[in-house]
Amino acid sequence: MPETSDRILVLDVGGTHIKISDGHRKVPLKLDSGPKTTPRLMVAAVKKLTADWKYSGVSIGYPGPVLHGRPLLEPHNLGHGWVGFDFAKALGHPVKIVNDAAMQAIGSYEGGRMLFLGLGTGLGSALIVDGMLEPLELAHLPYEKGKTYEDYIGLRGLEKLGKKKWRRHVFDVVERLKSALEADYVILGGGNARLLKKLPDGARLGDNANAIRGGLRMWKRSMMASSSAHPKKTGVRKKTPVRDTTETQ
Repeated sequence: MPETSDRILVLDVGGTHIKISDGHRKVPLKLDSGPKTTPRLMVAAVKKLTADWKYSGVSIGYPGPVLHGRPLLEPHNLGHGWVGFDFAKALGHPVKIVNDAAMQAIGSYEGGRMLFLGLGTGLGSALIVDGMLEPLELAHLPYEKGKTYEDYIGLRGLEKLGKKKWRRHVFDVVERLKSALEADYVILGGGNARLLKKLPDGARLGDNANAIRGGLRMWKRSMMASSSAHPKKTGVRKKTPVRDTTETQ
């Protein structure tokens, strides 16, 4: 098991790019990805690019559901072979895997009850309560007219509704989910979050760079988070210990 002071290799796997960092580089390296990208091809390319890097553990943000630290379904926009693949053996180091939205949520966390919503091709989601991560699958829950949350505020909804109506539904969904899950605040991440002209009450924009930070945090036994970046009305608690609940392969 790596110590918290050791370097961690972080892989943020996406449908068009795979970002690679160890937290000590200002700009992550990028690998192109797509329908032909398999885990074996990814590992080979990553090992070649990081041949002179020193690290003792690997964090992977996976674009799909993850159960007990293992991919549950094959990703929509990548090649096959991800489910059941032995990443630890292939990379030669201990590996922790979470859903990509969960990894960005971990990196965005500032204490209290935080709901993360990733506005991208789909709708990623995660909840962190007093430092305990709970990955969510809210995208396919029913929303309106027999459609799901993802149908309205994912990319399909944006393209069908247009920006104005899409923004209105984003506000509605944030309000509903924040209230239902009793979140102190909501982080809106994903590439389409930047299309919002203003933010719903109790929400703020995330940063894709937080995915790398989340990958580094996944190996820490505890982390002290300050609530100074949030208004007092959000009810964020100060000095919240964060405990990792991900599985190690």
